[in-house]
Amino acid sequence: MKRRTLFILSLVHLTLMLSVQKKTTRVKSADAIDLKVKTLLAKMTLDEKIGQLNQYTSDRLATGPLTPNSSKFNEIKTGRVGAMLNVKGAKETRMVQELAMRSRLKIPLLFGLDVIHGYRVTFPVPLAEAASWDLDLIEKSARIAGKEAAAAGVHWTFAPMVDIARDPRWGRVMEGAGEDPYLGSLIAGARVRGFQGKGLGNLDAIMACVKHFAAYGAAIGGRDYNTTDMSDRTLWEVYLPPFKAALDAGAATFMNGFNDLNGVPATGNSYLQRDILKGKWAFNGFVVSDWGSIGEMVNHGFATDNKQAGMLAINAGNDMDMESHSYNANLAQLVKEKKVSVATIDEAVKRVLRKKFEMGLFDAPYRFSNEEREKNTLNSPENRAAARDIAKHSIVLLKNDNQLLPLSKTLKTIAVIGPLAKSNIDMMGFWSVKWENDHLISLYEGIENKVGKTTKLLYAQGCDVTDTSKVNFSEAIATAMQADVVVVAVGEHFDMTGEAKSKANIHLPGVQEDLIRAIKATGKPVVVLTMSGRPLIFNWTADHADAILQTWWLGSEAGNAMADVLFGDYNPSGKLPISFPRSEGQIPVYYNYKNTGRPSANDYGTGYKSGYTDLQNSPRYAFGYGLSYSEFELSGLTLDKTSIKPNETIKITCTLKNTGKYAGEETVQLYLRDETGSVTRPVKELKGFKKVYLKSGETKMVNFVINKEMLSFYDQKMNWTTEPGTFDIMIGNSSDHIVLNSKFELLQ
Repeated sequence: MKRRTLFILSLVHLTLMLSVQKKTTRVKSADAIDLKVKTLLAKMTLDEKIGQLNQYTSDRLATGPLTPNSSKFNEIKTGRVGAMLNVKGAKETRMVQELAMRSRLKIPLLFGLDVIHGYRVTFPVPLAEAASWDLDLIEKSARIAGKEAAAAGVHWTFAPMVDIARDPRWGRVMEGAGEDPYLGSLIAGARVRGFQGKGLGNLDAIMACVKHFAAYGAAIGGRDYNTTDMSDRTLWEVYLPPFKAALDAGAATFMNGFNDLNGVPATGNSYLQRDILKGKWAFNGFVVSDWGSIGEMVNHGFATDNKQAGMLAINAGNDMDMESHSYNANLAQLVKEKKVSVATIDEAVKRVLRKKFEMGLFDAPYRFSNEEREKNTLNSPENRAAARDIAKHSIVLLKNDNQLLPLSKTLKTIAVIGPLAKSNIDMMGFWSVKWENDHLISLYEGIENKVGKTTKLLYAQGCDVTDTSKVNFSEAIATAMQADVVVVAVGEHFDMTGEAKSKANIHLPGVQEDLIRAIKATGKPVVVLTMSGRPLIFNWTADHADAILQTWWLGSEAGNAMADVLFGDYNPSGKLPISFPRSEGQIPVYYNYKNTGRPSANDYGTGYKSGYTDLQNSPRYAFGYGLSYSEFELSGLTLDKTSIKPNETIKITCTLKNTGKYAGEETVQLYLRDETGSVTRPVKELKGFKKVYLKSGETKMVNFVINKEMLSFYDQKMNWTTEPGTFDIMIGNSSDHIVLNSKFELLQ
């Protein structure tokens, strides 16, 4: 017994020693980099320092990335550029980096690129991936994108976008994770970990850039680049949590937004950048402006010219200037005029240099620009297989009357109809890297790959996405009449949602819904696939189609993934990360709203209650909604205690059973409500979820643990705290389908 005790103590001692040694190594490594940064900074002229804070693009250059007579060519050679964007490929990045190596101090460039949902292999748009509610797959998607980009000489991606978005009119909703700060925070962390892998300096890791700091997703009217106006409470409760989660995951850089926040442009907002990000949160990476956003403070009426804008930005904590040319042209004079201190410049430069050292670029400036590695990494069969897997997990089954789906692979005749049925390019979605001879799988190709030779496929377009004419309906109707089942593909073109793609009308565009109506009138079973980067409104289709799949834009393997789901090789498990409205008049509509003094009991605003007299308050499809080919039953909710003190926890247990005939996954969702507080609280908040795979007839226990953090909130003085009181527990499979309820009390 004594020997065993001594052995255990020795193991504990060894573990502690290794832990301390590992921590000491990290500290020494950080100290070594800080010393290198300090030594280099002492050798730099003011112009060279300012150059490190300057980022240019290559996309306006005449031949290749740079030409000998280009001003950028000469600025790089003289150390007046710290980073480039839109330079990609091992050969091209090496060529440009060679210019930087001709500068006096040979400080390497950073190469940045918008790797939003894949590099060579295109993955589903981020909003689609969020619908998977699968954090491991989301991280895997970013991991593959990071590996491919790094193999092509890219050091830095301008992703993830973690803006909470409650307004689907906003075009950039497709770049984020939807409306919920809890789900959005988990996804933000997963994407950062995916891009950055095991850490900066590894050859398969790129720097993440978390954007847009902050509150850009709340642009008034859903208009891109518009102002935002909100309370500190909403900022801290809803919009900041995903940024903090990304920082905690180790995000290397942040990008500010085009918006102003309560009258101060984000680029010149010291409250956001200095007080919160670099102060309260102790962020040690660097902040880059969005494209030209420093100069755009002139348009905001916040600065008189680019010189003043540059002063405001650098003093507020914006380290690097992306394409506004405000720093290079003005910072030296601003220092001379004592409007910007050398210490402020030095602080920003240190942050940039530190990342270059961490990436290993000073020791080997061309280490990422390896053409052999690029050739072996990009577009591999394994990467495409992963894209297909993630795509099928992102599909949401919205309707399945009479269990029409899954379709049989032995159907005699299938009609594939609609403007997106044979589209390849639309599958890539907005903000994807474009490639010559790219192989994007259309829906029609996916079905063709799936069914046997005995199945006849028919096709008719019917109309284009934005057509106002029904002249081609007759061909589509005649085609449908010959089929056993009709698959209709409708939605948006890939460039209809994204940056600068805000829309006042988010109904299904053109006459597409009229086409669905005409096909349904044939009496044939109709499966509708809606493809988009945002929630769309399609009320007639929702009421009358036999089955509906929201397939978003799914990337390289879109058609194969859709076919996997249509024919039951994968049982859909996606859940909506954002509410689908019934009308634009409801927007913003989201699940975690706060009650009023006159809440509506019947979902309408009749009888002097809060709501509309002509429309339901509830969305068409709520946050967390998504069906399966199987049915799942929740039961047996138990709590290990009914009251706790703040430092205690409650274990919740319930039973999930697959009562259907198909194996599949169900996402069990835990919501809490603080019934009474010193400030009003949401009617429900997502606080946990478990994605559970069950065979037909199988039962599993699902556990959650409620802790203090889940019960905390900001009080009237904006202190993060808990208050004693009663909490409601709600468990279901969507925010509007709560199956199990209970209560517990938080004691003083």
